[in-house]
Amino acid sequence: MCGIFAYLNYQVPRTRKEIFETLVTGLQRLEYRGYDSAGVAVDCPKKTATDTTDNTICLVKKKGKVKALDEELYKKYSLELDEKLCTHFGLAHTRWATHGEPSAVNSHPQRSDKDNEFVVIHNGIITNYKELKEYLINKGYEFESETDTEVIPKLMKYVYDNRENRGVTFSKLVERVIKQLEGAFALVFKSRHFPGEAVATRRGSPLLIGVRSEHELQTEHIPVQYNSDVIIISTHVHFLFTHSAIIEHTNKVLYMEDDDIAVVTEGRLSIHRMNRQAGEDPVRAIQTLEMEMQQIMKGNFEAFMQKEIFEQPESVVNTMRGRICFDTNKVILGGLKDHLKEIKRCRRLIMIGCGTSFHAAVATRQILEELTELPVMVELASDFLDRNTPVFRDDVCFFISQSGETADTLMALRYCKERGALTVGITNTVGSSICRETDCGVHINAGPEIGVASTKAYTSQFVALIMFALMLSEDRLSLQKRRLEIINGLKVLPELIKKVLSLDEKIKAIAQELFKQRSLLVMGRGFNYATCLEGALKIKEITYMHSEGILAGELKHGPLALIDKYMPVIMIIMRDACYVKCQNALQQVTARSGRPIILCCQDDPEVTKNAYKTIELPHTVDCLQGILSVIPLQLLSFHLAVLRGYDVSARARRRC
Repeated sequence: MCGIFAYLNYQVPRTRKEIFETLVTGLQRLEYRGYDSAGVAVDCPKKTATDTTDNTICLVKKKGKVKALDEELYKKYSLELDEKLCTHFGLAHTRWATHGEPSAVNSHPQRSDKDNEFVVIHNGIITNYKELKEYLINKGYEFESETDTEVIPKLMKYVYDNRENRGVTFSKLVERVIKQLEGAFALVFKSRHFPGEAVATRRGSPLLIGVRSEHELQTEHIPVQYNSDVIIISTHVHFLFTHSAIIEHTNKVLYMEDDDIAVVTEGRLSIHRMNRQAGEDPVRAIQTLEMEMQQIMKGNFEAFMQKEIFEQPESVVNTMRGRICFDTNKVILGGLKDHLKEIKRCRRLIMIGCGTSFHAAVATRQILEELTELPVMVELASDFLDRNTPVFRDDVCFFISQSGETADTLMALRYCKERGALTVGITNTVGSSICRETDCGVHINAGPEIGVASTKAYTSQFVALIMFALMLSEDRLSLQKRRLEIINGLKVLPELIKKVLSLDEKIKAIAQELFKQRSLLVMGRGFNYATCLEGALKIKEITYMHSEGILAGELKHGPLALIDKYMPVIMIIMRDACYVKCQNALQQVTARSGRPIILCCQDDPEVTKNAYKTIELPHTVDCLQGILSVIPLQLLSFHLAVLRGYDVSARARRRC
C-alpha cells in the first residue's frame, strides 16, 4: 500500500540536509507497508537569466528501496546540503504499483507539467481517472505516466489555468479538483505558485496531521471553516498515513474526516469543508498519541510480522485486561454495557469485515450463535454493499477492522447507519473513522500492528468477540457451565500461546520442505474452518504461493481431485464435535496418496499414525482452539516467505 509523508517547517530554519533526513526517515518508518518505488518533492531555488531567484520544485524518484532514493538525493544536491531554509514544504511517498509498472516515471509525486507547477502524493485509487484523462488529453494536456494519480495534478493545472481571477486560493483549487474525483484518496498538494503553503485532503483513505510547536498551542480544538480562513499557528506540520512515521516528531495529532481540506498558510493550520452536513461536528480536536517509539521498533526480530506473532501472549492479555474478572467470572465491555438491552432485543447480529477481520467473524460465529441464541450473519463488506443487503432498525451490525479505516467496511457502516441499525465497532485504532462513526464499540488493545499481514490483531479480535458473547449470555442459567469453561480457557490462553510459539523451529523445518512448492491446501471444519481461511490468506499474501482454505466437509465436492502425493495438504484435526468427520476426510486424503501435515492435539495416536508430519498443539476449549491453531500457520507463512527470498517487510495489501 502507498505511504504518504510530508513535512513543513515554518519560520524554523532547517538545512536542506535536515529536511532530506526528515523526509527519508518518514519514508523508512513506512517501509513495512510494502512498496516498489519512492520519491520526494522539495523546493529547489535556482537563478534565472536576470539573476533573481525563481521558486521551482524538484522531483527525485527511484524504483526500489528508500535507500536508493536517499543516495540519489545526496548525489543530486550535494552542493546545497548546508543551505538553510527558514520555511519549506516537502513531500515524500512510497508507492505500491497498481496502475503501471514500478518505475521512476510512475512513482509519486506526480506532476502537472514539465515545470512542476503542481505536484501531488496520493494513497488510494481514482476510479474515474480514464474519463478525466480523456477529457484532459482533449484539452491539450500531455500525460507521461500510466498512473491513475497523474490526472489529479493535471486537473489542478487545468483549474488553475482557467480560474476566474488571481485571487483564487490554493485550497479553493483543491476543493474544485476533488469535486471531480471518484474513488478513495488521501492527497497532499504542493505548488510553486503557492510557496510555503500545504494543502491536504482525504476521502475513504486515512490521513493524519501532526503538529509541533516550541510554544503552547493557542487551542487544541480547531473549528471547521466553511469558505473562510485560518486558525492555529504551528511551527512544524507533518502529513502522513500512519502513527509510526510521526511519533518521533510529535504526539499531537489531528485526525482528518472525509472531504476535510487541511490548509497551512503562513504557518496557520485551518480545516475547510465545502458544505456543512446535518449533525456534523464543526470542530477537529488535536489529540495526544499514547504511543512510544520503542513500541513500534522491531527489536531483535527479523521483521515486524515476526515480532507481532511473538507478542500474542501479551496482546491477548491486553485485550482481556480490565474486562474479565476471573474471580467472579464476570465480563464487562465498557463500550457496550449501555447498549446491552438493545442488543438483546435485536432481530439478528450482522458481522461485517474484510480479509483477516472477516475471518475473525467467521471464527466466532458458531459460539456467538450458541451463547446469544441469535441468528448471526457474517458478511464480506464489499459483497454486502454489492448486494444492497436489507438492513433493519432492529439489527445490530458489527464492523471489524484493525485500522478502523478499511474503505469497504467504512462504507458498509454508513449504509447500515442510514437504515437505523445499531452500529458497533471492533477496532485497534483509537480515533479511527470506524471508531468515531459507530454508536458504540470495543477497542481490542492489541497494541501497534506495524506488519501489514495482520497477526496479533486477528487473535485479539477473536478474543474480543468471544468476550462479547460471554457478556451477553451472563444471565442465562442454562449456559453457565459453558461460559465457565470458556472463561477458564481464556485464563490460561496466554500460557498456551507461549507453548505454541515454542514450536517455531519445528515449523521452520516444515517450511524448508515446502518452500519450493507452488500450491498448498489448508483443510478443516467446524471451529477450525476460519483458521484454514486465515492460514491460506497469510500464505498467499506473504509468500506469493497459491494457497486455498477448504472446508473439509466439501472435500468430495471437487477439491479431492487436487489431492495426490505432490500436493501439500495441511489438515486441522482437533478433539471437538467434528473430530470423527475430520478423520473421515483424512482417510480420503491418504487414500489418494496425499501426505498430510496435521495440526492436532497432543497425544493423539489415531491421527498421528496417518500423518506425514504433525504439529501437536495444547488442547483447549473448542471455541478457543482456533487461536492456538492459527499461530503455526502465521509462523509457517513467515518462514516460507523468507525461504522463498521475499522481504516480508515489503509485502503490501489493503489494511483490514
